[in-house]
Amino acid sequence: MAIESGLIHEMTIVVEEKHTAAAITEDSGIGQLAPVLSTPYLVNLMETTAHAAVMPFLESGQSGVGAMVHIRHMAATPAGMQVRIRAELLEVQGRKLLFKVEAWDEVEKIAEGEHERFIINWERFMESVEKKQGKIKK
Repeated sequence: MAIESGLIHEMTIVVEEKHTAAAITEDSGIGQLAPVLSTPYLVNLMETTAHAAVMPFLESGQSGVGAMVHIRHMAATPAGMQVRIRAELLEVQGRKLLFKVEAWDEVEKIAEGEHERFIINWERFMESVEKKQGKIKK
């Protein structure tokens, strides 16, 4: 099956304390942050949703990697509230995939933007990772 634009995938989660800005930065010493859904975790959810959209269409030995994320995190979501994340595949250019990503909590739209992914050959990708690790001086 070919991957075609128009593909849509959605996921929902309930924000837990561990997903909040306060929890993520707890030991950083940068000061107090709010107990709301953190932007880094929101980005993770958007990438995961986009990846899940194309997983059924990938061939054996293929996977995907994120290459670009451009989002606006527009509203805070407290722990305990449900969030729905939506990824829509806008464009396919060979191995490059461009998604529109959006998220809503139980009250309002909380984020929107674009996410770019590339389809990779897993074995080749891991070989390049291992080669790079071999260049670390110990």
